[in-house]
Amino acid sequence: MSEILHQEQPSGTSGCPREFLVSVELYVPTVASFGLRKPIVPRRKADTSKVEETPKSLKEKSSWISVARTPAGAGQWRPATCKLTDEDESCSLNIYVDETILYQTIYIHMLNHFDIRHADSSLFLRKNCMALASAGGQRWSSSVNTEPIYFQFEDADICNTWLVLLRSYSKPEIYGQTFVSRDGGLYRMWRQVELSILQGRNLGNYFKAQLDVNASSATLSEGDPREADPVDLDAFCEIHLNDNICARTTVKKGIGSPDWLENFSFSDLPPFETLEVTVWREKRLLKPMLLGSVRIALTNFRRSEAVEGWFPVIQAGGASNSIQVGEIRMKLTVDEEIILPHTSYSGLLTVLRDRNVLEWMSDFERRLHLRTTSYQLMCIAIAKNVLVEHITEYADREVDGTPSSHNTIFRGNTTFTKTMELAMAFYGKAFLESSIGSIIRRICSEKIAIEVDPVRSGKGAKEVERGVDQLIHWSQEVWNQIYAVRGQCPHELRRLFEHVRKLVEKHYHTKDSQDAHNRELPWQSVSAFCFLRFIVPGILNPHLFGLYPGLPGARIQRSLTLIAKVIQSLANLNPNVQKEEFMRGVKDFLKQNMPAMVDYILVVSTPVPQDPYSPHSGHPAHSHQRLNVVSSLHERSTTMPVLERESIPLLPHVLDIPRHLARITSSVLRSARSPDPKGKSSEGDNQHLSGLCAQCFDLEDQSLARVSQLACVESHPIALKWDVPRTTSTVSSATPPSPASSPKIVEPRKVSRPYTAPSLSDMSASDRRKASSGNTIPSSPVSRDLSSLRRGSVSDIPSSSKVPSSPEERSPRTMNRPRFLRPKSISADSISSFVSPVGAQFLRSPPEFQDEASKKRKNVLQGILTKR
Repeated sequence: MSEILHQEQPSGTSGCPREFLVSVELYVPTVASFGLRKPIVPRRKADTSKVEETPKSLKEKSSWISVARTPAGAGQWRPATCKLTDEDESCSLNIYVDETILYQTIYIHMLNHFDIRHADSSLFLRKNCMALASAGGQRWSSSVNTEPIYFQFEDADICNTWLVLLRSYSKPEIYGQTFVSRDGGLYRMWRQVELSILQGRNLGNYFKAQLDVNASSATLSEGDPREADPVDLDAFCEIHLNDNICARTTVKKGIGSPDWLENFSFSDLPPFETLEVTVWREKRLLKPMLLGSVRIALTNFRRSEAVEGWFPVIQAGGASNSIQVGEIRMKLTVDEEIILPHTSYSGLLTVLRDRNVLEWMSDFERRLHLRTTSYQLMCIAIAKNVLVEHITEYADREVDGTPSSHNTIFRGNTTFTKTMELAMAFYGKAFLESSIGSIIRRICSEKIAIEVDPVRSGKGAKEVERGVDQLIHWSQEVWNQIYAVRGQCPHELRRLFEHVRKLVEKHYHTKDSQDAHNRELPWQSVSAFCFLRFIVPGILNPHLFGLYPGLPGARIQRSLTLIAKVIQSLANLNPNVQKEEFMRGVKDFLKQNMPAMVDYILVVSTPVPQDPYSPHSGHPAHSHQRLNVVSSLHERSTTMPVLERESIPLLPHVLDIPRHLARITSSVLRSARSPDPKGKSSEGDNQHLSGLCAQCFDLEDQSLARVSQLACVESHPIALKWDVPRTTSTVSSATPPSPASSPKIVEPRKVSRPYTAPSLSDMSASDRRKASSGNTIPSSPVSRDLSSLRRGSVSDIPSSSKVPSSPEERSPRTMNRPRFLRPKSISADSISSFVSPVGAQFLRSPPEFQDEASKKRKNVLQGILTKR
């Protein structure tokens, strides 16, 4: 379906434009499709392979929301062709429908990086989708349409390639570029929100909500009971960031307490404003009804710290009569990082390169108690192309060759096994999808219910026998699909599995062993990773691996558990051992497929000759197309400023090394300042960690200096006399089809916070007086016109052709943006508001000559950068 053609002109002909073409599926809203020809419907039978990608239960359900998510609802997916044209100072993306009809033209050079992002698969139940958000002045359209444009690409490789290509022509969020020529600016920003919607309680029960004006929260009033009669309802949630819809949960049934247990991650976000989770009640054949919403201000939310609690769901009804309609339990992590130029991290990289990356992972977890930085360390090793080498080197320490260890080899949770899990999830995502994705969705959509335990079912022998036959049938279907795609195992995983197999053969001398069990030990060691830690967990929890939207029902979960037990027994190569009596009926199935399992293990643990220009396995044409894009990026990067060049992710895995290093630095600094004595382990030699912490503190000082330099320059209006006032481009109605499209009553609403979040009562007396004195923005020496300037090089485009000439003409949303209460939580976008003009001499003066006031200012900034 998808195809990329790259036409690169000779270097001497700079006037000739570059062109890139790709075939995609384009989402066309109903309003925009009125002026287009209806898509041609072929009379032959439709290909059923594509139908399997969408669960039948969602398609066949007589529900308004399921209709809205399919092409037959508020929009339709149509084949389209995108043509990207690079013409020196400008870059435009032409979108053609039906090969010849120009649907829209988007001026990519006018967009920001955060306008080009991956679209969450929950929006349309489609993978490999990208969203382009643009305002009126940034696009041309044949119809009036302000919604984002959604594309679906053939696979993840093409989607990532075009994400990087489009961002290379857009503008990163760089601060200080207008007055700092070196590195093209001072620093850039990166933001991310990780949200888990876990469960609800008392949904549909109405309580009077007492609004806490100071804390901007909604709580139950004392006179209302917390317990009420449960309401039987079907509910789902929609997630909005800065008033733009980003994701949806699945519809869950529950007596007032549905369980979702769904995780979402949104990265590369614009400056934080609000996060809103709306809760909807679905009724068959009717439009969903809005129950209420949870609204959280992200500008003053804790940074890089997971906050979990019950959030009140408020039904807005004015400031005096708002009603609480239940609660939802959520876990929220907000990240915001200052990213310096790559050269600033050279010392940190040197320290990290001195040791095996798995040794750093072990120290981070045992001594610093950091369990989330392993992924960042792994990404750096992947970018440096040393991860496989480091894992194979570390694997030798896991195998001691003692006879008593062969039964437990690779079965524990060690640094090696955990890193192998991370590597398999990173490299093998597409392989897992092709192995079990379609068959798992088929089982879930057909609601296959299997039960072979007579105690659980309470039925007779005939029903149990029928359940065993059903289990064997579906286990065979799953195994057939797994075996059919064994040749698609990524090259990196083949190298890792081969090393594990040969390592066991060497240490246990299995080739010379007379014991059949010992001869099978190398194969079992491979299956201990490929199946026990990768494929079988994907069968048990398909929602955690992106194979199915939402948690399957209890009966389907039981079916998947039984199938996973059968596949794991097959991978163990021992058909005679069955823990449960009712599982003995699958013995013949295991013996029959044992040779195929041995062949599968040998295939996935034997590397094949690989194209040296292809960093990972994939379609050869796609690798060639990616190389064309990479070569074009290399040619253009020679003329880019440093920060702009480094903001373009690396293909094929879309890695940003400075960003990963910045996240490691922040995590180490938070752990080093942690008051918890457990975080200050003194066991063993801490020389490596001491060197690492020293580099992190040095990076913090550099960040402080750059932020202070920006604040000092902005505090003198004459220093910005060449800047031009800009306004932030926002797309107010940029949403895909949603039940929330009904008219909303715009009323001032209070922002909710969880019960676990700090309120004004948790603050010090001085901070409480500052917060209660008013919600005004702290005074700044910058004039009003200059205070509305956005700091950085990102040229914002107004939403209309008319540019406001004064602050009064700007939208109230931009001027009355929710502000923060605590200095430690502020966004770097507003750092200068808290810093008095210190002057260049302060930055150059040694610490011992700084006065007490200056030290206090620095402490404030330290709190900002450490995101505590």
